[in-house]
Amino acid sequence: MALTTLLEPLNLLAAAVIALFSTIVYRLYFHPLAHIPGPFLARFTSLWLYRLSYSGTEATTIDGLHKKYGPVVRIAPNDVDISDGAALNPIYVKSGGMLKESCYRNFDIDEFPTIFSVIDPAHRVIRSKAVVAMFAPRAIQDAKPIIYECAERMVTRLEKEKREAHGKPVDILNAYRSLALDAVSAYLFGKSYNGLEEQKLSASEFVDTFVAVGRFFYLPNWVFKIVEFWAGRLAEDSPQVWKSISSVDMFASKLVDETKVDEHEPGNSYQARLLNVGISRSETIAQCKDLMFAGTDSTGMNLSTIAWRLAKHPDKLAKLRKEIMDNPDADAQSLPYLSGVVKEGLRMSMANPTQLRRVVSSTGLQVPGLPFIPAGTSVGLSPYTLHFNPEVFPNPHEFQPERWAEPTEKMLRDSIPFGLGSRQCIARTLATAELYWGTQEVVRRNLLEGARPVEKEVEILEWFNSKVKGGKIELVWDRSCYTF
Repeated sequence: MALTTLLEPLNLLAAAVIALFSTIVYRLYFHPLAHIPGPFLARFTSLWLYRLSYSGTEATTIDGLHKKYGPVVRIAPNDVDISDGAALNPIYVKSGGMLKESCYRNFDIDEFPTIFSVIDPAHRVIRSKAVVAMFAPRAIQDAKPIIYECAERMVTRLEKEKREAHGKPVDILNAYRSLALDAVSAYLFGKSYNGLEEQKLSASEFVDTFVAVGRFFYLPNWVFKIVEFWAGRLAEDSPQVWKSISSVDMFASKLVDETKVDEHEPGNSYQARLLNVGISRSETIAQCKDLMFAGTDSTGMNLSTIAWRLAKHPDKLAKLRKEIMDNPDADAQSLPYLSGVVKEGLRMSMANPTQLRRVVSSTGLQVPGLPFIPAGTSVGLSPYTLHFNPEVFPNPHEFQPERWAEPTEKMLRDSIPFGLGSRQCIARTLATAELYWGTQEVVRRNLLEGARPVEKEVEILEWFNSKVKGGKIELVWDRSCYTF
């Protein structure tokens, strides 16, 4: 009896070891992806990818793997990364694009799948159809006075910060985030958050909290919920984080509560359009918060890095200023060099550097010249690998707006700062307008004259939404540029 009792746990242990060994052998030699090259650990465990994601080194590490293994690399037992832009269309565009992977649900807000995170196209279309008219090019152009006024206030604020800094560094990321949030809220919600009136944007910790979700992006949903729960409660800066989250939540809640519902009218605000098609109060608040996050983080990052690179390259800044001053009444998006600056800024900023995941549909994926990828595989391409491919963008780490004067077909194909296909960023036209008008006003008022970057490079943690190491992008101005 005693011997039997002793053997039972040993038998269980032996069974577990055999099961583990069998799984490893299967994934290495008999799995449908066994023919795809990749790191040894990645071929039989997802822990390798989880570690990369958590440490913020995913994009550059996987880009290095492509240099070693080729255009198709196995990065987890059932996950493949592709570096060839020829795969973009069949994955993201053809027949509406392949479905997003379930890990996107880790970006749900308040338990609601957002327009960004939802997997089911039918669930998404009701919400996206309700608000998409607000992002039409004509609608954005009509909203120019609202958006441009935010850019003007941002420049005035930075001029003041520059004067008061007396030669010390000024954090432009904080100011540009404030501009982005005020522009999004003033236009889409009909009420500005007024972040430009705050010394430090009160929504920053809210934004940074959602950015940090990217550390755990690939975790199964149930594991993610456990990690998220404890991470939030163990964080050293928890009080500040919860204060920021509460501030954003109160702003969004008040917006929704003050909105009149009329099912016979589309509504003149983002929240009204959602409420008028029957979306609940709680979900509408969550959708507004998602828009506040996305509109603040990516646009703030893109605007900041464009300004940082112009300060780093005064010759290109001078060329851009001449174009802007010589064409005071021109539409910003018609100016060729400004367009080159914005496109090159988007290529290099890496607001979203990592893989845009999809699930291969039932017919599998066959791209000419590449191995067959079976149905059910998680697959994707990353903006980092595409945007820094020297075969498409020669000298990819150099800021060259001139390259966009005569772009090649592959340059246009592989530039995907807002994603691609039916699931690309719904607010891309608004974000692009902010980049043009914000950069135009900064250069027109000569804010960057005499400015230089504090750091040699903008270093990031390569999460789904990148995080600037140190949390700041700083410029310092020569004392000769000060007026007292």
